[in-house]
Amino acid sequence: MPIITVNNRQVHIQELNKGAEQTVVLIHGMFSNLSIYYFNIAPILAQHFHVVMYDLKSHGMSERFTDGYDLENMSSDLIGLMDHLHLQKVHLVGYSFGGLIALKTALQYPDRVSQLVVMEAPDPQDEKARNIIDEYSKEFLEHYVANFTDTTKVQMGKRQMEKNHRMYEFLFNQTSIKADMIKEKHFLGEADFNELKASTLLLYGAESNCRPTGEWLQSQIGSSDLELIPGDHNIPIQEPSLIAEMIAHFLSNILTKNHG
Repeated sequence: MPIITVNNRQVHIQELNKGAEQTVVLIHGMFSNLSIYYFNIAPILAQHFHVVMYDLKSHGMSERFTDGYDLENMSSDLIGLMDHLHLQKVHLVGYSFGGLIALKTALQYPDRVSQLVVMEAPDPQDEKARNIIDEYSKEFLEHYVANFTDTTKVQMGKRQMEKNHRMYEFLFNQTSIKADMIKEKHFLGEADFNELKASTLLLYGAESNCRPTGEWLQSQIGSSDLELIPGDHNIPIQEPSLIAEMIAHFLSNILTKNHG
């Protein structure tokens, strides 16, 4: 359970294939944790890349904080993590609100991001899309419990389950997380996508309420491809192997083009 200190904050991270030349940083969504990648997606990507996963503040095993969930702060946290790990430039993959963090970082720190993968990033202005994050947190928890059992061959204990539920209660009721997300409602509309240097892969569920946002982003980001995945907002849970292979293929093709 590696815990590192970044900007005086404790952050839980996991790394795979540290010796690889290229690094991919995976950013999970609100109300989940790095396990959404750890069990299925990360091992496939680690066949080709150094993979870094981390729990966002107050998520998983990272330190709890009552505020600082706006994109500016979350992006700054990510850059602090990269600095701590001596990662000058990485590929970013972000899911749901993590996709917005990845977009914000690529726009604000273009020289630190090689390529970008945005999965199911919602439009913060769309109240229904914001509610999706609440809606799917239960499904994520069920997925986490099932994968924990499959991987460890141990049934998750009542104490661990209660700890997870306390974390969700803390996030929902004792932090500025929802207010900070609402503050970001104009982020996509105000973003200057001409400043985005990274080639971008947009992955959205064919049946997702967020799909129109993916289609709009494709129209705004010059160097972008949109791929529709069978499923809804929870495609990393529904189609993890397909998603991992698509990400690996996208990043490898871009690297080949850049060095060919």
